[in-house]
Amino acid sequence: MSFDDEWAQQKSAAAMRLNQLPADQGGGGSGKPDLGTTPARKRQAGNDIENHVQPKVREGADAADEGTNAAIAEFKGWDTAAGLKKAHEHWDTQVTRLQGRLGSERDSLKGTANTFMLNDLDTQYSFNAANSKITDVTK
Repeated sequence: MSFDDEWAQQKSAAAMRLNQLPADQGGGGSGKPDLGTTPARKRQAGNDIENHVQPKVREGADAADEGTNAAIAEFKGWDTAAGLKKAHEHWDTQVTRLQGRLGSERDSLKGTANTFMLNDLDTQYSFNAANSKITDVTK
């Protein structure tokens, strides 16, 4: 088989795959596409980050502080203590970054929930305004 024949065959096979939906679309939902959003669920996710995830991250960081500080004290005067101290400073920097990122995600989720709710209200208002104009014309 020539290169051109094989290339044509491969292109044809790829086009067939691209023109079909996969048999299992995943998602585990009702089987219907769901493009909707639930502001309450987004708000709850933001609250979960704020009330559960961020405090647990802080607890984990604090727990690491105790053990690391004790190890640094035990190895005082050794290069190991300096290495532990540097690693611990890096750890604290990473925890601070993670907390900042979690805060950003929390704020984004809550902000998105509000934005979708306001968009829904605006859409409802525009339909109400259109319905009242139609009603006025038909009277």
